[in-house]
Amino acid sequence: MKITRIFAHRVELPLVEGSYRWSGGKSVSVFDSTIVGVETDGGLIGYGEVCPLGPFYLPAYAEGVRSGLRELAPHLLGFDPRELSKLNHRMDAALKGHAYVKSGIDIACWDLLGQATGLPVCVLMGGRFGESVRLYRAISQESPDEMARKVAGYRAAGYTRFQLKVGGDPDTDIERIHAVRAMLASSDRLVADANTGWTQHEAMRVVRGVRDVDVYIEQPCLTYDECLSVRRHTDHPFVLDENVDSLEMLLRGKADLAMDVVNLKISKLGGLTKTRQARDLCVSMGIAMTLEDSWGGDITTAAIAHLAHSTPEEFRFTSTDFNSYVTVSTADGAPQRQNGFMSASTSAGLGITPKMAVLGPRVVDVS
Repeated sequence: MKITRIFAHRVELPLVEGSYRWSGGKSVSVFDSTIVGVETDGGLIGYGEVCPLGPFYLPAYAEGVRSGLRELAPHLLGFDPRELSKLNHRMDAALKGHAYVKSGIDIACWDLLGQATGLPVCVLMGGRFGESVRLYRAISQESPDEMARKVAGYRAAGYTRFQLKVGGDPDTDIERIHAVRAMLASSDRLVADANTGWTQHEAMRVVRGVRDVDVYIEQPCLTYDECLSVRRHTDHPFVLDENVDSLEMLLRGKADLAMDVVNLKISKLGGLTKTRQARDLCVSMGIAMTLEDSWGGDITTAAIAHLAHSTPEEFRFTSTDFNSYVTVSTADGAPQRQNGFMSASTSAGLGITPKMAVLGPRVVDVS
């Protein structure tokens, strides 16, 4: 089996709630997603998806995905997509850095491997653990009362994990955390995710202000050292996200006891192959994980579901169903939320079939 063509479609994904807001006044109302296709000489086509959370979250942006594909794709023609380690080695040699550009190709090649073997991706990635994957709901930054109202609504829909977007004014954030926690049962989990939005002294004020609240603190500050300082001054469970972009950072975090949970985003690490490496390292070190991506639609949600399903349940803190946040469906067969859970497909590969009428014309086509 050889790669004969790599192509991509651009799809806009409007949000169900109209907009999504987080620290520093950042917001998005329509996500710019790239659907990547990898075609082989046997006629099989695998699909992946890359959808950055705007150009101001991680060092990634939507047009960069497509420009990167035009640069990278010619170097991969003729390669066997089933040889995933070899393919990733080639991508890293042909294009230094830019992990997010490589992610869609890698996901598509896992889809191809599954189709070629007749097995779901989660089986190929280690096996299917459990019947379903527990989901969290991200709550866009608004007033404390409005965020509490939305949490109550999503809790009624079956969610028991909530990621509260904070990282604004510390006094308001303290109110947000108190107001939302008051809506939850003791068995529910609440994460206050600052997305690097607090300075160190602000983060210290917040963790003191919620000292008696059952809440996880996620990525309070911009740098690793700032986050580590806050971690050492609080007994709240601690989550790292934006700073963890490599195996080296995972090992450093473990050595420093910097986190209890780590957020692994598929495109931030460069695809399912490298995220699986990070996942397996976390399992060996006893670190729980949120398994997800930056954003996306049906294909990203399918990739997240397979990654999560192939992770031992005791290390799965949570995941998310991005396709429920947007108004456009790009593929049939993607996981759908049921009472706060989702399940990966039992069909071969990712188990999805793109809706070509929705995808529209190709914006990248290399053969």
